[in-house]
Amino acid sequence: MKKSALGLITLLAFSSLAFAKTNVNTAPESELEALKNIGPVKAKSIIEYRQKHGAFKSLKDLEKVPGIAASTVAKIKDQVTVDGASTRAKPANSAASSKHEVPRN
Repeated sequence: MKKSALGLITLLAFSSLAFAKTNVNTAPESELEALKNIGPVKAKSIIEYRQKHGAFKSLKDLEKVPGIAASTVAKIKDQVTVDGASTRAKPANSAASSKHEVPRN
């Protein structure tokens, strides 16, 4: 009984990661790059656009970002959100996630 309960808890924990969404208003470049159909250039464009124009109010607003077409938004709509905190798991010790960190002495 204990093993099946532990298995169920583990399954639920991993399934919540599968349904995690990235908040395009707060996600760092490395998190945006991890999205399917979004590479380094589009991730940088998203960040530059939100810095210049403010937060995205809807996913449709992503179409205003240079290089992001309606077809791209349609492909990532289940992976992203404009509300709340990003819930996508952050990559551990990846070069992409550490490139903006300030070294400590």
